[in-house]
Amino acid sequence: MTHEAETPESITGNPSGSLIVISGPSGAGKGTIVKALLDQYPSIHYSVSATTRAPREGEVNGVNYWFVSREEFLKMRERDELLEWAEVYGNFYGTPRRRVMEAIARGHDIILEIDPQGAMKIKDRFPAAVFVYIMPPSPRELTKRIRGRGTESQEAIRCRLNSVADELRYVHEYDYLVINDNLKEATADVASIIRAEKWRVKRNVHMIGLVWGVDLKQKVKEGE
Repeated sequence: MTHEAETPESITGNPSGSLIVISGPSGAGKGTIVKALLDQYPSIHYSVSATTRAPREGEVNGVNYWFVSREEFLKMRERDELLEWAEVYGNFYGTPRRRVMEAIARGHDIILEIDPQGAMKIKDRFPAAVFVYIMPPSPRELTKRIRGRGTESQEAIRCRLNSVADELRYVHEYDYLVINDNLKEATADVASIIRAEKWRVKRNVHMIGLVWGVDLKQKVKEGE
């Protein structure tokens, strides 16, 4: 199935929030950065993914993930209800389309924390999204972080470390690279990216036109 590029304007006719896609290898700290952003910036919202994997201890349905059966996930995929989906370590993960598009249309900035496979699918359907890749400062630090969790077998750890090289093939497709050597600084870096992207002229021509009575949308298109 092919898709035309989607924009919130195509749904509402108005400017809207930004879609921020964050990826990185397991152990890069992307989840911790996302949590810090959500705690510090109420205007930023998190897109809850659907998954077929079993909930881990402490995870809440609708907060951490939407936990669904494999059968239901496949039905969601067939109904084109997912912006993207991927199979990772034998489990399906996907981003529900309607919730994301409605939130952005209301002016909310939405973060998607997804793997590069899913990110590239989002890029095809939503080229206006902002893509940020989080990296640890070194391979040694990455290994230390994954082992430090104490929640995975040695085989699972080896599998995750081996997958890093495959993921890095996609880095050049991202807009920004953030090195997470210090959580506070890395979080501030991502926040600065979101803030700067929010004020790109192309994202604000509607607002400028309303305030100043000038139709800038056509002028921006002509300058592309």
